[in-house]
Amino acid sequence: MRERWWGASGRRVPELAVEGDPAVPVDEALVVDDVRDVDALRAAFEQGRPVVARASSAEQVKGALARPEVACVLVPAERRDLLELDLTELTYG
Repeated sequence: MRERWWGASGRRVPELAVEGDPAVPVDEALVVDDVRDVDALRAAFEQGRPVVARASSAEQVKGALARPEVACVLVPAERRDLLELDLTELTYG
């Protein structure tokens, strides 16, 4: 399982998880439904606040993980298949 830094906390979390996973304490994070608001992502990152993005497709997962500010991507329970994505293949072909 690949991990990312959880903001400035010094902790690491899974880079991809199912919504509701207790390993991802969303109450501490800025949670977004997409990563288009780059200013909000950067502001949270600069404050040391973790950013969590929700995604329900492979393209959304790829787009969210391309943002260095994103600590974790959450997928809906009915899309657990996204946890098995080959992110290297998806990114580099």
